[in-house]
Amino acid sequence: MAFSQSNPEESNRVLLRIYDDLDEARRTVLRRRPPEDTVLPTRVSDRVREVFGEDLDAGAVVDRIVRAVRDGGDAAVRRFGIAFDGQTFDSFEVPRDEIEGAWRDLPGATRDAMELAASRIRRFHERAMPRTWLDFDGDSTFGQVFRALDRVGLYAPGGRGAYPSTVLMTAIPARVAGVREVVLCTPPGPDGLPHRPTLAAARAAGVDRIFRVGGAQAVAAMAYGSESIPRVDKIVGPGNLFVALAKREVFGAVGIDQLAGPTETLLIADDSASPAAVAADLLAQAEHDPAATALLITNSAGVARATADEVERQIGLLDRREIVAESLRANGGAIVAPDIQTAIELANDFAPEHLCLILRDAWSYLPRIRNAGGIFIGERSIEAIGDYTAGPSHVMPTGGTARFASPLGVLDFLKVSSIFDVAPGTFAEIGPAAVALAEAEKLGGHASAIRLRLGGERFGQ
Repeated sequence: MAFSQSNPEESNRVLLRIYDDLDEARRTVLRRRPPEDTVLPTRVSDRVREVFGEDLDAGAVVDRIVRAVRDGGDAAVRRFGIAFDGQTFDSFEVPRDEIEGAWRDLPGATRDAMELAASRIRRFHERAMPRTWLDFDGDSTFGQVFRALDRVGLYAPGGRGAYPSTVLMTAIPARVAGVREVVLCTPPGPDGLPHRPTLAAARAAGVDRIFRVGGAQAVAAMAYGSESIPRVDKIVGPGNLFVALAKREVFGAVGIDQLAGPTETLLIADDSASPAAVAADLLAQAEHDPAATALLITNSAGVARATADEVERQIGLLDRREIVAESLRANGGAIVAPDIQTAIELANDFAPEHLCLILRDAWSYLPRIRNAGGIFIGERSIEAIGDYTAGPSHVMPTGGTARFASPLGVLDFLKVSSIFDVAPGTFAEIGPAAVALAEAEKLGGHASAIRLRLGGERFGQ
């Protein structure tokens, strides 16, 4: 359980609570909650009431926005832009000269860093590209053909945090896969333009068109198309609760990568870990968002306590300390497990977006990990480096979906067609079994079509 306030040694632990009761940890910090359970902040719910004239939960808000944009196109996008961003534009598309200007205005060191990151991301995803294959089965041929999607829509946040790196991590795999057109929607800033480093990242990653539209209305516009914003085949990229719910709403009309929730990391550490380094990693995760999750599971009570002390010490060095504190108090914690195997079992149940192994001989534990978006092995393989320049995309499954989902990659931008070229000899071999199965399913037309070929007959005779 969390140490109680009656324990004087722990009474000042206001940021990183320590749990030594695993059942209590499962009921609290390790518990998964669906996005619909999110309570809207007062300022957001007040704005919803002003816009729609009644109290609505997030799902109802998204439903109304999506339907309005689907039916009303640009006019609805403009209406919600005024309502939620206080801005509207003659043209939603960002002019090309603004994009080129954003790239030119980048400080040299930032431009060099962006080019390095782009190069490493591109190289990683080039290695991951599947290839069309054909299997020559006697006189027949079977196989798979991989083709890129025609047009993909990216979403990049621009509210509490703007992340140019996310544009690199989504656009570059799409380009490597061979997508014909890549478009980006991202919210405008106070000057009417999106975050300028985000524009620069889009230029570095090869994005074709950028639209200054955010929120659920951007997702709906890309899903159904409007007079200005083209309909896409798939929408990828993270966003806030409204963006995630909008992606779920439009799924089926378009493909989506995932329902991205607040970011999360889980560190498994033994007594070889540096508490200062562990604390720094937890703080780095928590600074993303008040809803972010930063957790430590360790078999060392000493490491847990020392890490909590380091968190208290290091937080004062951060500009975003208020966000960090809110995140850690709401979603953070250090869990003391009896052994590393138990820690791994807890991690597999939690299925984190990021799983960091700060352990002696960390590689030896890799076969035991079943559920994680990214596995970071060793003290220098930290999530923060994965966010920028390691190479794999930092868009990873959140909310426990690492049980069945994978990080964003080239496969998200490809579709597969199966190839069938059944020659006479193979048809004679496999046809009778197909007839038997068709008859078992009472599909006489199927059976007749197969028998026709088995008998050597031709249509029209």
